[in-house]
Amino acid sequence: MLRLIKKKYFLLISVFLIFYFGFNLVSGERGLFSYIDKKEILSELKNEELSLIKSIEDMDHKNSLLSDNLDLDFVETLIRERFLFGKDSETIYIIKE
Repeated sequence: MLRLIKKKYFLLISVFLIFYFGFNLVSGERGLFSYIDKKEILSELKNEELSLIKSIEDMDHKNSLLSDNLDLDFVETLIRERFLFGKDSETIYIIKE
């Protein structure tokens, strides 16, 4: 048995190295599965970044309507939404979902 192992020593080492590198290529912290998971996380973070950028731009626009040149239509819209004010001839209905 020992003679057989000595004869097949190179083949045994080669098979072991192939299995070792193959296993580490697929699994592990830097493996294929980890790469796919990190790619999905990156995609989700990019989508979240885009939504946050859009939200910031919207806030900047609303801020500019209130600070630079006061937009009376926007102020009226804010008063209607926040304080539920309306004109004398209007009836306000509150719909709860």
